Amino acid sequence: MKALMLTIALAGSMLVAGQANAEDAKALAQKSGCLACHSVDAKILGPGYKDVAAKYKGDKGAEAKLVAKVKAGGSGVWGPMPMPANSPQVKDEDIKTIVHWILSL
Repeated sequence: MKALMLTIALAGSMLVAGQANAEDAKALAQKSGCLACHSVDAKILGPGYKDVAAKYKGDKGAEAKLVAKVKAGGSGVWGPMPMPANSPQVKDEDIKTIVHWILSL
């Protein structure tokens, strides 16, 4: 019984930590200027992040592709509106954190 309670407590703390990490990543996206052109649920200038997550679901190389795309910028995947490069003004580890969060949606 003690082991079961410990397991439940650990799972609960991991869930809370996951929510905090998601909130931190969203705040990082806001601070980095990402949410000026994107939102979680809907297209603004760029696609909504849930649409991005759905497009790349099951793609094992998605994180690396999206990190590279966010760093270098690009256009044509979601329409003609170009996304400017976000490197070096946004740190590489911050870009990776944001992309990981987007793919988790």
